[in-house]
Amino acid sequence: MEIQDKDLLSIQEVRNIVATANEAQQVFCKFKQEKIDQIVEAIKETAYAQAEYLGKLAAEETGFGKWQDKKIKNEIASEGVYDYIKEMKTIGIIHEDQEKGIVEIGTPVGIIAALIPSTNPTSTVIYKTLIALKSGNAIIFSPHPTALKSILKTVDILNKAAVKAGAPEGLIHSMTVPTLEGTSHLMKHEGVDLILATGGSGMVKAAYSSGTPALGVGPGNVPAFIERSGNIKEAIEKIISSKTFDHGTVCASEQAIVTESCIAEKVKEEVKHQGGYFLVGEKLQKVKAIMETSSGGMNPKIVGKSAEAIAEMAGIEIPKETKLLLCEEKEVGKSIHFSKEKLTALLAFYTVEDWQEACELCYSLLENGGLGHTLAIHSQNESVIREFALKKPVSRFLVNTPSTQGAIGLSTNLAPSFTLGCGAIGGSATSDNVDPMNLINIRRMAYGIENYKKTESTETLSEKDIETITQLVMKNLKNKIN
Repeated sequence: MEIQDKDLLSIQEVRNIVATANEAQQVFCKFKQEKIDQIVEAIKETAYAQAEYLGKLAAEETGFGKWQDKKIKNEIASEGVYDYIKEMKTIGIIHEDQEKGIVEIGTPVGIIAALIPSTNPTSTVIYKTLIALKSGNAIIFSPHPTALKSILKTVDILNKAAVKAGAPEGLIHSMTVPTLEGTSHLMKHEGVDLILATGGSGMVKAAYSSGTPALGVGPGNVPAFIERSGNIKEAIEKIISSKTFDHGTVCASEQAIVTESCIAEKVKEEVKHQGGYFLVGEKLQKVKAIMETSSGGMNPKIVGKSAEAIAEMAGIEIPKETKLLLCEEKEVGKSIHFSKEKLTALLAFYTVEDWQEACELCYSLLENGGLGHTLAIHSQNESVIREFALKKPVSRFLVNTPSTQGAIGLSTNLAPSFTLGCGAIGGSATSDNVDPMNLINIRRMAYGIENYKKTESTETLSEKDIETITQLVMKNLKNKIN
């Protein structure tokens, strides 16, 4: 019986698809913006039409979240992203400043290696395909093994749509034998020009240490502060709609409610009224017992699960219609389970005396695994809002909106994105919601201004004046060359 080494197979596959992608991208990069836009639109139409099918496929394969919400994610990743990027100029002359004599020319990065998580597999593939091709690049996916089937199906659907619309075959690829060795080889391959990493912190760190330029994201440990002037009912509605969206699998979902003591009881009652259940005593201990692995990491078995499913795993009874399980917490730290990121229907609850103490607590929570990511506030006090915004080390500061929907650009005007940069403080090369402009190089053509003293707007210069200035600049340039 022949024994095959999966690592060797994976590495050889990477070499083959990088070579194929390079050939395709060399053709694709010569396409005009109009043709690229036609291909991107065709991919969007196909992805949007398959949103429900792919959502069901991802939920069934991974066991994470709700297919209904994964369908919405796929719709955002297709139509939402497309509507945002469709008018962008990414190839050729993308901007021209005649007054300053500067012309900006967009050029593709080349081949992008894209790491895909199991929590948002199909939507992330759709989103990354659209922004990669919009900017003239080829893309190769490294799938999470537990979401391989749904990722491969999504790639196949998108690739067929692209080719039918006129894209060269081989522009969109995925590894079919994903291993750590194979993914490492992909990230370090000299034919890969940029890594677009979405996934666990370990994989993102590996991307940054690969030697290949990378854009990655960090973990989110998002605090939501309900300040005394905030609308409590609306704030809880938004927090619950966010935290229960796909059972909390989006890294921008809230991980802790922080509120002031003067309104704490009202907030707690509203949480209970809307489906929150506060764990105490033995029930709390049983839930804590299943939250983490022996090494202190998040237990993958609870990721993307409903409150009911978590209660069943923990062996406890909770009221029917419970949406979230909460723990009143006072401490923050690596050993405090509820003070860390929980991509599921679990939420911490903190009470502080005033907004200044809330400011300090939110900072501590961010330091405990969410620096650079996202923070939400529910308040009508603009001075407090501004103080928070100025002091908090986050890339997205969301005001009176659900954190999940706000961060990914659904309930805000931020760029629709499934790769949320965390800035340098979060170990990321960008603080952006990554879009096509992050995936191009910009060549700047600049005209010399030496010996040209502008005394009035060029709009008022006569044709003779412009001709004289041009001759003077060209004469000076010729003298420099000689």
